[in-house]
Amino acid sequence: MGGNVSWNCALLIAAVMLALSCCEEPSEGEPYRVTAEEVRLSQWKKKRACDEMYVVGEGETLQTISEKCGDPFIVEQNPHIHDPDDVFPGLVIKITPFSNR
Repeated sequence: MGGNVSWNCALLIAAVMLALSCCEEPSEGEPYRVTAEEVRLSQWKKKRACDEMYVVGEGETLQTISEKCGDPFIVEQNPHIHDPDDVFPGLVIKITPFSNR
């Protein structure tokens, strides 16, 4: 029984070390390499960034969302927005990209 526990601990430590080694920051002067997974995630976010129902993120404004999604008429389509300057993270808005009109 004691041998199994030691072996399991050794495997766990090796797995943690392997996981941490793949996530290390590049050393100074070494270029940052983007992984295929990061590229796929970035592409997915770009495709999903402007669904019909959009949730405002931290630091976003109607202007930045309008530019990002190609919808210059966000205020007109969202009567629940009474003040364009009062946009906050978590606010749900309707997006209709200009190309879809």
